[in-house]
Amino acid sequence: MKYCVMLVVLGIVLATSGCAHSPARCELKPPALAHNVYFALNDPSEAARARLIADCYKYLSGEPGIVAFAAGEVVASHAREVNVRDWDVSLHIVFKSKHDHDLYQNAPDHQTFIDENKANWKSVRVFDTFVR
Repeated sequence: MKYCVMLVVLGIVLATSGCAHSPARCELKPPALAHNVYFALNDPSEAARARLIADCYKYLSGEPGIVAFAAGEVVASHAREVNVRDWDVSLHIVFKSKHDHDLYQNAPDHQTFIDENKANWKSVRVFDTFVR
């Protein structure tokens, strides 16, 4: 299921970028911004992970400028040497532009999400990428 979600996210990024068929168009169109966040939790129980994922959808999925949204947990069965497994929950948002991402950072629902969940965060890592 999570694999399907990531394929859908990738498809949306390609479809909205206009780059799937013409690399030349990629250079003309401003890039989207992929915002990927990895949370390691103080309480990594199934209930705590489910609560954080639910809050991702509740507080963060409705912001303007979002073209793709997904949240989920680490795939326990993927324990290959190349798999990074030092996190519990991930959040993936693709914004139409950097400007939309910047507005999201100060949005009231984003601040509420942080206030209501940060007590259970052992660490938070953010990877922002311009995507075309």
